[in-house]
Amino acid sequence: MTRSEALQTIRARKPLLHCISNLVTANDCANLALAVGASPIMAQAPQEMDDIAALASAVVLNTGTPDDAKFTAARLAGAAANRRGIPVILDPVGVGASPWRLENIRRLLQEVHLTILRANYGEAAALLGLSAAEHGVDSLAIPTDAAAYAKALAQKVDTVVVLSGAEDLVTDGTTLHSVSGGSDFMRSVTGAGCMLSVLCGAFAAVQPQQPLNAAVHAAAFWKACAEKAEPLAHGPASFRVALLDAAAQIL
Repeated sequence: MTRSEALQTIRARKPLLHCISNLVTANDCANLALAVGASPIMAQAPQEMDDIAALASAVVLNTGTPDDAKFTAARLAGAAANRRGIPVILDPVGVGASPWRLENIRRLLQEVHLTILRANYGEAAALLGLSAAEHGVDSLAIPTDAAAYAKALAQKVDTVVVLSGAEDLVTDGTTLHSVSGGSDFMRSVTGAGCMLSVLCGAFAAVQPQQPLNAAVHAAAFWKACAEKAEPLAHGPASFRVALLDAAAQIL
């Protein structure tokens, strides 16, 4: 399936994306899902995770702004999706920010099999047990060999990894794809990575047996959205709006 065919399928099927979201970026993630043609549900309560996950075509777990209830909900939703063969995408936001967060995300990885893991360099380093400085959710430490980080993490977690940055690296631990392009304006929009994770969910929902292709399509689509939005932007606010418009317009 090509990226264009995947987009057409998303818009035709309108897959339900169950997103346990970051409070900071939930609105943008939901609006992006709608723009690309998917249907988001942003359920949070642990008590309804099994029921909601059963309805979804993909489950997107974002561990930003975490608490005990969110981690419980993420484990329950991920496990329910695994039982039904539904793709699970994890965005381990700021995983190296505290030992508590790292411990809970490691527990999640033990209990839930992922389809795609989307992380930045600092988050990848933390999951690999390496040292990396983080500022908020953005990595300040750029590894000398990003491809090695991406492949090592994919092999360790046994999943497809999207290591996002100025150049996105997508790998299943063996095959490596590089996705370039985009816009420097992306750095001025909070949640650009969270939104990419939702796109991974949308593309995986329509090609669940091809997670590597789904992840490459999501990364390339998001870069294309940024390139289309940049000439229309006068600053970060107008760029953010233009990104959503681009997501709805690109074929």
